[in-house]
Formats: sequence, structure tokens, C-alpha cells
Amino acid sequence: MSENAHLDDYSLTRVPASARYSWLSVAVQRFGQVSSLSQFLLGATLGFGMSFWGAFWALTFGAVILEVVSIFVGIIGMREGLSTSLVARWLGFGRSGSALMGLFIGLSAVCWFGIQSAVSAEGLHGVLGGPPTEVWAILFGLMVTGIVVFGFSSMAWTAYLTVPPFLILVAWSTINALSEHRLTDLVQSPPPGPSLSLAAGTTVVAGSFIVGAVITPDMTRFNRSAKDVVKQTLLGMTLGEYVIGMVGVLLAHGMRSDNVITIVTSSVGWVGVLIIVLATLKINDWNLYSSGLATVNFIGVIFRRDASRAVVTVVLGVAGTLLAAAGILGSFVEFLTVLGVAVPPIAGIMVAEYFVVRNWRAELDEGRETGAPPSSAPNWVPATLVIWALAFAVGQFVDWGLGSVNALVVAFVGYVVAGKLGLVRGVGRSRTESVPGGSTPEPGPGLAIVQDGRQ
Repeated sequence: MSENAHLDDYSLTRVPASARYSWLSVAVQRFGQVSSLSQFLLGATLGFGMSFWGAFWALTFGAVILEVVSIFVGIIGMREGLSTSLVARWLGFGRSGSALMGLFIGLSAVCWFGIQSAVSAEGLHGVLGGPPTEVWAILFGLMVTGIVVFGFSSMAWTAYLTVPPFLILVAWSTINALSEHRLTDLVQSPPPGPSLSLAAGTTVVAGSFIVGAVITPDMTRFNRSAKDVVKQTLLGMTLGEYVIGMVGVLLAHGMRSDNVITIVTSSVGWVGVLIIVLATLKINDWNLYSSGLATVNFIGVIFRRDASRAVVTVVLGVAGTLLAAAGILGSFVEFLTVLGVAVPPIAGIMVAEYFVVRNWRAELDEGRETGAPPSSAPNWVPATLVIWALAFAVGQFVDWGLGSVNALVVAFVGYVVAGKLGLVRGVGRSRTESVPGGSTPEPGPGLAIVQDGRQ
């Protein structure tokens, strides 16, 4: 394989079979994504405005949405071995459309990077004092950037080292914080804050990780089979949503406050510092990693050159760190709500094209046999942009049902109908920038293992 492709984590090529990981290795990282400090904040937001069982059902419905999206787009990533923004070129968006989509997702992921850094900075400042939160945010942002520069293998080791102690310390701090409350009283107590409806709560849950669900191919391209994708999604996301989310609900009821981050991190002194450090490292690396992949695709399309993923990562890491220091956390709920209806249409379109319409499926299949991306892609698919805009409008402005689900379903159904009517057509063709020059990764015999799903 190309040395540059290896060092750049295959940002513009397929991940070969020799570079794939066991499902458990990927599952630990998936669980680390979901079980973060922001998940405490999400659980507290639900618990502050909902009863225990209302929050439970909001988490359940939201988790189902996220898992369905993650599994379907994750299988695409596993089969094709391509990043989300790159494979989108042949999943209804075209080359230029994928760049637009990648820019949107990249900006969203950088914002998430800022949110996580800001949450951690607030907690550290509350525990240790010292410099202002802006300084803590900068220190942590740069630390995570250093990890992501070295790619997937570095992030895998980070997850192995941080997830187990994080869970132990969270359990300890939570028991300490709730030691004076009876569990039955917390379950039966009314919400301490303004009421939050089930629909609104579910939308917030879906929005809390919808970007992570849509960019699942960035992670699952390192998986070996569809079965592995399903196992890691069900295990990692279900445990992450319920273990951390419901603890946040209980803390909100017990403390009569939605400011549970300070409670969790300051109630047991130095343990709180470790919780913040571990939580930041195991989630924020993936926000920055996916943003880097999307930006590399964007640069390749707009400037027609292969950008270094490591260099792009450093630039985005600095930008996300500055966002954290600027206080982006203040728009947390509003930000999640917007993402909850703007991003799902992307997944709906990708799944509809890959599994139903299949206009460009043959090109992906042919490229998979050689271990390289297809040699060319359509420039634009105008129908996709119209469907995306329509789905977002329905999700944002139609009050009936759940906005995120409405947007996802409208995008999926709209694309399928447009495809059957022959309206989904590419405009222009462009050569894939990673193909020329004989720089394709190792060819297909190893990838045949991935195709038939055997380990």
C-alpha cells in the first residue's frame, strides 16, 4: 500500500483488510464516544424537565433512532472502507455535493469538539481553580489534537486506557453524590425544572449524537464484517446512552439542578480531575478525527489537491479550541436541536442510494475489487440537494411527530421516489484525486474477506 495512505489513515483511499481491527477494539471507542461528560449534561437536561420514566423513554426512542442510522451507514463504511464524506460521492451527493456535505459535517464536528472542551474546562476550573476556563479549554484542546494527529491506532489505545477507569470513577462519584437519597424517591419525584415534552426530549437525544451516527463510516471502515458493526453499535451505544444518561437524570432529580457536571466532578476531589481528563480524551478525539477527514475531502474537491490529514487536524484542533474558549457551550440545547433535524437527511439519502436506488452501486462494487475508490464520480446531483433542503424544512417546521425522524424519513422516501422516477441524475464527471499515479492500496483478495462477512 502507499506509505502516504498509511500515514494519513487512508483519508482518500479504501482501508485494506490488513488494516482492519477486531470489533471489540472499535466497540470500546464507540462506547467512549457516547459515554462522555456531555452525556451527563444531556441526562441532566432531560431529568430537569422530565420525570424519570419520561426521560427513560426519551433516551430509548432517541437511542433507537441513533442505532438504526449508525448500523445502516456503518455497514456502508465497513463494506466500502471509505470515510463518510468520500463515499458520499457515490451515495447521491456527487463530488461537489460531498464537499458541501463534508464542510457542514466538519464544521459540526469542530463545534462538538469545542463543546466537549468547554464542558471539561468548566469542570476542571470548578475542581482545581487556577487559570480561567478559557485556559483549561486551550490546554485540553491541544492535548486531544496531539492524540488525533497519529490517527486511529493512537485513538484505539486512548480508548483502552481511559474507558475502564472512567466508568469506575463515575460510579464512585455518583454513589457519593446520591448517598443521602433513596433510589425509589428519585424515580418517583417530579421534574425540578420547566416541563420538557417527550417529543422535545427525544429530539434532543437524537440531536446529541446524530452527527456521530451519520459519520459512523469514519469508524466502521476499520471493521471486518457487518456483524461486527451491529454488535459494536448495540453494545456501545445502548450502554453509553443508558448508563451515563440515566445517571444524569437521577443526579438532576437528586440535586434539583441541571448543573450536574460540577456535582459529579467536585464531590470526590482529585477523582473529579481524573474523570474530566478521561472523559475528554476518549470522546473528543473522534470529533476532531472525523472533522479532519471531511475537511481533507473538501480540500481535495475545491482545491484539487491531496491535503495532509495530520496538518488539517492541527489546524482544526486549534480552531475548535478557540471555539471552546469563546464559550460555545452556552448554545448547547439550541445547537443539538438544529443538528437533530439538519443532519439526519444526509443518512437517509446515503442509505436510500446504497441499498435501494443503487445508481452508483456498480461503480463502488467494481472499485472494491481492486482496493481503490471508483476512478470518477458525478460532480453534482441536483435532486439530492432539493431533497435535503425539503427534508430539513419538514423536520424544522412541521410540529407533528419528531423532527429528526421526520427529516430522516422524508429524505429516504423522497430520494427513493425521485430515483424510481429517474430524477436522480449526476451532472458532469470528475476523476477521483487519489486514483492517479498508481497510488492505490493493496488489491482485492484481502477485501474479499470483508465482502462475504467472514473474519
